[in-house]
Amino acid sequence: MQPSKPRVIKDFEKLDENLQEQIKLAYPYGFYDSLIHFYNKEGKKVSALPFETDDRYYMVRMTVAEAKAIIEDDEDFDDDGNLKDEIKDDYESKYSDVSYMSDYISDDEPTDDDD
Repeated sequence: MQPSKPRVIKDFEKLDENLQEQIKLAYPYGFYDSLIHFYNKEGKKVSALPFETDDRYYMVRMTVAEAKAIIEDDEDFDDDGNLKDEIKDDYESKYSDVSYMSDYISDDEPTDDDD
């Protein structure tokens, strides 16, 4: 049995730039549809974006409003909230040797079921 990975709960802005880029590549159509909710040790409900690397399991803390604001303010995303094709291509090349990224990368756009 493999020991469980360390779990890290951190704000998006406090993550290393490379990790932020990998998250953008993993979620090229925005973050808010992928947020999960859990209760912290104080019993407070928290929303976060799950992201797993070879050695850690991240819970990137953000609200739905923060998730939307990150995408709106980030020049890597277009006006529709999608990762720009040239940026996606650059990140795919940059992180092509990262084995876990293939588990995340998808060309399928999310549906508008929530709208």
